[in-house]
Amino acid sequence: MQRSLEQRMAIKFCVKLEKSAEETIPILKKAFGVDCLSDRQIFRWHMAFENRGATTDPINLQFRRQCETCA
Repeated sequence: MQRSLEQRMAIKFCVKLEKSAEETIPILKKAFGVDCLSDRQIFRWHMAFENRGATTDPINLQFRRQCETCA
């Protein structure tokens, strides 16, 4: 969990630097190596941070998932 949190923060940082998802992938692969999220996951998080300012807080993420399943 901690490792993916670090990667989500790195993706959010790349979005703030106006890096594209394509530019973000090699940065994360270099930084996290074999523990890196998949390309698809990186694209999804990148899009989430770009479009709706998603959170990196694991507590908030868990609450959002619970609310989405209740709706």
